[in-house]
Amino acid sequence: MSPAARDRVFGYAMATPGLAAMLAVILFPVLFTIVTSTFAFTLLNPRHDQFLGFANYAAALASAEFRHALLVTLGFVVAVVLLEFLIGFAVALALNAVERGKSAYYAILLFPLMMNPVVVGLIWRMFLHPSLGIVNYVLSSAGVGAVDWLGDPRHAFWTVVGVDIWQQVSFMVVLLLAGLSALPREPYEAARMEGAGAVRAFLHVTLPLMRPVITVTLLIRLIFAVRTYDLVYIMTRGGPGQATDLVSYFIYRQAFVTLDIGRACAMAVILLLIVLPLTAWLHRYMRSLSAA
Repeated sequence: MSPAARDRVFGYAMATPGLAAMLAVILFPVLFTIVTSTFAFTLLNPRHDQFLGFANYAAALASAEFRHALLVTLGFVVAVVLLEFLIGFAVALALNAVERGKSAYYAILLFPLMMNPVVVGLIWRMFLHPSLGIVNYVLSSAGVGAVDWLGDPRHAFWTVVGVDIWQQVSFMVVLLLAGLSALPREPYEAARMEGAGAVRAFLHVTLPLMRPVITVTLLIRLIFAVRTYDLVYIMTRGGPGQATDLVSYFIYRQAFVTLDIGRACAMAVILLLIVLPLTAWLHRYMRSLSAA
């Protein structure tokens, strides 16, 4: 056996225990969910003794509430990912030009990100209280009437979006700033010698070089946004009405309020089947950019 082959065998031998543990931790819940989604499995009858086939999937897709939750989740994901990216990129570009005090800026940016989402939800729920919250107090001091931020369907969705942005935009800033800091200086010097201004340098140098970093950042943030649960649970419980009823919270209610674990598993599998193709496409796109 050649030295290269021995190195490969040794590498596989060292990686196998860890990979096996990881696969067990990941595959068992996924397989259990898929199997349970085909049975009449409830918390009142927690047994796989009544096979339903795809009946749970058909019932989930026929549910107007579940379809509405998917649409609300789509709107939420698009809003938070797009706005956080635009704000985060602008802040990262500004910080990239800063020469002094970057550590202080990093500390300020990372403070919301390090907070538990439950704590963030509780803090902002108090801040946004219609009569006791500091936000409405400041608005009333400025002559603006009180706003029911979490109790009015017209405001609740965008309020949750705003709180999520407040906490998670730092994630975008840190990753994008790391990418900007690693960019080579030679293309910018060449662009400056060609007479390109700041806008043209950004469009023709920064954006093409940052494309892999941007793709990875959007991919990770997309996955996190789809599974948002904590803020909704703490701040609105999916209300008022169904204004903030994200699919993750809807599945939780299906499982632990109506106690229908089988149908909740079917909804979780449907969500997985929606997210996986998009994730695979973004990953393939990222690899094509890296190869180029």
